[in-house]
Formats: sequence, C-alpha cells, structure tokens
Amino acid sequence: MSDAPYDPKLITPSVYGDRRPVLGEVVALLHITFEERGLELIQARSRALREKEIHELMITDEEEAAPGGGADHVAAVAFFEVSKGGLIVVGDEVSVAGRAMGVVAGYDMTHMPNHMNVLVKTKSLDIKPIQVGDLIEFKMKK
Repeated sequence: MSDAPYDPKLITPSVYGDRRPVLGEVVALLHITFEERGLELIQARSRALREKEIHELMITDEEEAAPGGGADHVAAVAFFEVSKGGLIVVGDEVSVAGRAMGVVAGYDMTHMPNHMNVLVKTKSLDIKPIQVGDLIEFKMKK
C-alpha cells in the first residue's frame, strides 16, 4: 500500500467534527481467536462505510493497537452489513445490541476489496455473546 499523500500526524481527533452514528446489523458470526494474527492497521484514522457494504468486526485487548501499527492477540467475532452509512473514526465508541463493546482501534485491508476488518479495542477478548440480527453502532465519543 502506498504512503499517505500527506503527513498522517496532521490528522488528529480535532480534525473530525460532529457526525451521525453509523449503524449495521450482524449477518454472520465468527468464533476464532489468534495469538499471532499479524493485523497491519493502515495509517488512516477514518473510513467511510456505505450502506449495504459488509465488513468484519474484530476485537483486540492490545492497548497499543493504533493506525500504522498492528495487532496479534485478536478475535474475529462477526460480519456486519451497514444499514446507515457514514464516517467512523479511531476512538469512536462501538456497541452491539445496546451493550458497549469498546472503541475503534483501526482498519486492516487484508481482504479488500471483499471486506475491511474493523478492529475494536476491548478490555478482554471474552465478550458477551453476539447474535445474528444484533444492531451494531459506531458513534462519536462524547
């Protein structure tokens, strides 16, 4: 992947203004945990998600996971279909079925153009069960 056309350090949380939540629905479940996944998170702090796209939801308990870095201790938990598109940004709060999950850590493009991996930082990889049909929400941290 080529370098960003600008200095990524210029894109700080203050760049992003108010925006609506991005909504989705869980369409498939995954049950696998990796000790050495080797996710490579892109430099970008934001991604636009369009209605009807399907992406993978992954979680990590690695505090240092951030754009331009990576993550090894990762669980793949679900695929979701975007029902209300918009912009998601690193640090956004993520909830599933109304339960707080964690915050967006970054994005891995390994499987593009099929789908993007959206990585969420959680306290632990042991999360409450997710079901097909559950609502997923990405919203600005207040």
